[in-house]
Amino acid sequence: MADQSSSTEPAARRARRPRWQRYALEAGLFLLVFGAVQAWHARDVPRGPAPAFAATLAGGGQTSLADWRAAHPGRAVAVYFWADWCPICRAQQGSIDDLGRDWPVLTVAMQSGDGAAVSRVLRERGLNWAAAVDADGRIAAQYGLHGVPALAIIDARGALRSMAVGYTTEAGMRARLWWAQHGGD
Repeated sequence: MADQSSSTEPAARRARRPRWQRYALEAGLFLLVFGAVQAWHARDVPRGPAPAFAATLAGGGQTSLADWRAAHPGRAVAVYFWADWCPICRAQQGSIDDLGRDWPVLTVAMQSGDGAAVSRVLRERGLNWAAAVDADGRIAAQYGLHGVPALAIIDARGALRSMAVGYTTEAGMRARLWWAQHGGD
């Protein structure tokens, strides 16, 4: 009989654990796993200066990261990597649209076809984005990306300050840009 009660004692102790402790433990575990996945996704992201690139814009013409930054002097900028075939990108497009009203956001359409194809997708979705075409994924590869969506934050000095891979909340995007703008290290 003593063996039976000692085997049920840990279960009884767990049952008496306050609910908030169980929720805090589960939330902590979730954040740990989420952080580990984010770190793994960003494992090949370069440190230091943001990789330079030049590309054709979906609507015609050319752009480069240097040109984009020069058009927004003294500001942190975002480079958002997305693809027309990416369902998470589609779910996040409203946040990117809203972010672009307050911050400079250059989007990069990765492996989504040529300029005409990207323009058609933007038009169909009602998006007025500055979109660089990365048909073969070379720009994304320079940033160490293996998938989309991804958001690169570049400070006013041109340093790659943050990379978020996967779904990112609009609040998270704004916080990263604010932090880069105000010199947080």
